[in-house]
This record gives sequence, structure tokens and C-alpha cells, in this order.
Amino acid sequence: MGRGLIRQHQDLEVYQLAFEAAMEIFQLSKRFPVEERYSLSDQMRRSSRSVCANLAEAWRKRRYQAAFVAKLNDCEAEAAETQTWIAFAAKCGYLAPQAAQRLHDAYDQILSQLVALINTASKWCFP
Repeated sequence: MGRGLIRQHQDLEVYQLAFEAAMEIFQLSKRFPVEERYSLSDQMRRSSRSVCANLAEAWRKRRYQAAFVAKLNDCEAEAAETQTWIAFAAKCGYLAPQAAQRLHDAYDQILSQLVALINTASKWCFP
């Protein structure tokens, strides 16, 4: 998952990718129409940030493999939700097709890394 020693959740490559994607969504969503401020913009921002927040929680729950995996499953769901909001934003013309594709691909990579974490959960948890 990351390069070098992983001491905290911020060291995980998947966290770094999710954080960068969430920040890109924040910047791009600033350009959405005002009428989307309390709907699409907020939903995209919330779900993208939730991937990072749930990763932080998962990292702190590594004493219990089931709790760790449950929080990672939450991350997976939030990442998939974010992809859905990206699709809506693109279809509404609020995101350029290239930006939408780049974000969708980023979340595909995030989802892939989350699945890898889930599949190797025992290696990440305390004995």
C-alpha cells in the first residue's frame, strides 16, 4: 500500500490518493451553480471527505479485525457514492468530461486499494 514504513493513516497511499481527490472535488465544485450548493456540491464534498475520515477511523480500529474491515467497507461505499456524484455532475455539465474521467479513474484506484486492504486485513491488524 504505501512506500516505506506505515506509522499512521496518512502514510497509506490510498489515504493520500483519497485526500488529493477530495481536494480536487472541493476546488472543482466551487464552480458549480449556486442552486447546487446545498445538494450536489455538498454531497460530493461530504462523500469524498468521508473516505478519508473512515480510513482514519479504520486505522485506529486495527485491534479488532472485524471493526477494521467494517470501516474499510464504509470507505468503499463512500468512494462508490462519490463516483455516482461525479457522474451526476458530469451529466449536468458541471464537470468537464476530462475532469470527470480523471476523478472517476482516481476513485477506481482508491477502490482497488481499499479492496486490497480488506483482503489483507490480518496483516494490518494487531495479533
